Amino acid sequence: MSNQETLALPRLNEPAPYFEAKTTHGVKSLDDYKGKYLVLFSHPADFTPVCTTEFTAFADYADEFEKLNTELIGLSVDSTHSHLAWVRNIKEKFGIEIPFPIIEDLSMKVSNAYGMIQPGASDTSAVRTTFVIDDKGILRAMLYYPMTNGRSVPEVLRLVKALQTSDEHKVATPENWEPGDKVIVPPPATQEEAEKRVNEGYECVDWYFCTKELN
Repeated sequence: MSNQETLALPRLNEPAPYFEAKTTHGVKSLDDYKGKYLVLFSHPADFTPVCTTEFTAFADYADEFEKLNTELIGLSVDSTHSHLAWVRNIKEKFGIEIPFPIIEDLSMKVSNAYGMIQPGASDTSAVRTTFVIDDKGILRAMLYYPMTNGRSVPEVLRLVKALQTSDEHKVATPENWEPGDKVIVPPPATQEEAEKRVNEGYECVDWYFCTKELN
């Protein structure tokens, strides 16, 4: 059995795997982000075109994430020296400053802890994963993409907004929800609550499907 197979993968709504690692901004650990949301995302390799488009997109949206009390941190199995050279290259060739740290993971310790190494895709590179960790250190969302296709950074931003809205207002959000859209009221848990639901002032299609606007 391989090392990857013996490692337990992270699970939603449980504490995110702890990490402490060298980055392009010095040593960083999960504890450094207490009280903030964290988007941890991996890429297969520095100096590759798809990864470059993703990093420039994360840089473009960095201010929007900051408004949501959310930090960004990247990762690949490359060295810090490679990360620094790539960041400098992106600034020189694309005119974009990368404002967030990038983890050096030569040992693949962080990659394995988060299930970023997928033997079916590559034994030596992290696939495109994105993890949303909340301000209490709880893993709230995981997104996996193949090597060949870049992820949508606006979707990651939208997801953070949706998670924070659900936490604050105790509601769910429908497909492709954006701030200002109606939210879904959690369905009743008992027969008595179901009987009452359609008369509670919500916009209901039926007892299990009710929406409302947030004030």
